[in-house]
Amino acid sequence: MASFSHYNFKNKKVLIRVDFNVPLDADMNITDDTRIKASLATITKVLQEGGSAILMSHLGRPKNGPVEKYSLKHLVSPVNKLLNEAMNSSVKLVFANDCRGEEVKLKAQALQNGEVLLLENLRFYKEEESGDEAFAKELATLGDVYINDAFGTAHRAHASTAVMAKYFSQENKMFGLLMEKEVASAEKILQAAKQPFVAIIGGAKVSDKILILENLLEKATDIIIGGGMAYTFIKAKGGEIGNSLCENEKLEIAKTILNKAAASSVQIHLPIDSIIANKFAANADTQEIESEKIPAGWMGLDIGSKACHQFKEVILRSNTILWNGPMGVFEMEKFSNGTKQIAKSVAEATERGAFSLVGGGDSVAAINELGFADKVSYVSTGGGALLEYFEGKILPGIAAINSK
Repeated sequence: MASFSHYNFKNKKVLIRVDFNVPLDADMNITDDTRIKASLATITKVLQEGGSAILMSHLGRPKNGPVEKYSLKHLVSPVNKLLNEAMNSSVKLVFANDCRGEEVKLKAQALQNGEVLLLENLRFYKEEESGDEAFAKELATLGDVYINDAFGTAHRAHASTAVMAKYFSQENKMFGLLMEKEVASAEKILQAAKQPFVAIIGGAKVSDKILILENLLEKATDIIIGGGMAYTFIKAKGGEIGNSLCENEKLEIAKTILNKAAASSVQIHLPIDSIIANKFAANADTQEIESEKIPAGWMGLDIGSKACHQFKEVILRSNTILWNGPMGVFEMEKFSNGTKQIAKSVAEATERGAFSLVGGGDSVAAINELGFADKVSYVSTGGGALLEYFEGKILPGIAAINSK
């Protein structure tokens, strides 16, 4: 694997696997361009050194070939605008209506130094998700150098992330700046966490987070559990949770995790109180009550004010913080306060000197909504990839670059 920072891209056609899988509204306007902005440093270094960039990405989940709303043509103007701003000059960006075939080859060959070619959605071909070797090889012929800068897809064994790298020599394949930062930040948590180390794990289901919880039992001093998954643990401890979300088939696993934590002297913190509702709706009636005394017909949809204070104390005394997952139904304003309060606490702890890594959709959304992205140590672009990394799994996109 080559070092991105030491590589000279002059006169090189550089294939960059970016993660431009951004949300679009009904008018095809980007509603969150975080992922595109995160890739700019890698792209601009290639262009500034006199190379050209061929960008490859997914957008959405098309099932059977091309779908107009998932075309990357919708990103041409905003990507070009962001590149122009990053380069402080006009950058020529060409769009290819496909990602394979003769026309694409000709556009790649005609690409001049300092120019950018954006290929059409790779997912328009089923060969991408199946990791097809011929498809990967065809993509590889378009450039001289391969860069994987899409951490958000590193856990997928796709042609553009896990197979393409084999068609490049060690000195011509590498991670981009974003991927380097993602891996370094995750490794700082996994291998060099300064204690006390608190992991804040939220979300709806215990089943989605079992492996990460078990792996963190060996590394964290404290684990805060919020969101819907907290009620499975509360019920496992004998609490009354009313109609709150609960995976009854995971109660024994929850008990096992609680017992392992106790045996390892890891403190597991469940919310003392909850904001409960009489229905899952934005206009529901609500009240604040102890989390283990939720009456029948009511459900916990956010952590309560005592829990916010309880969790804040744990966070502020920590030197390392990992946050993945919301504390409540963040998309409903009435049940978003717990997640926002955690965001504020993480930002305050970071200001006091803690290292904080935030990953996962709603956690990142809360940080961005409050304008705290620059008040935490690192905001990850990878949801599923980050989870699997912390579960101890080998990510195909990382292994492909590292392999000889």
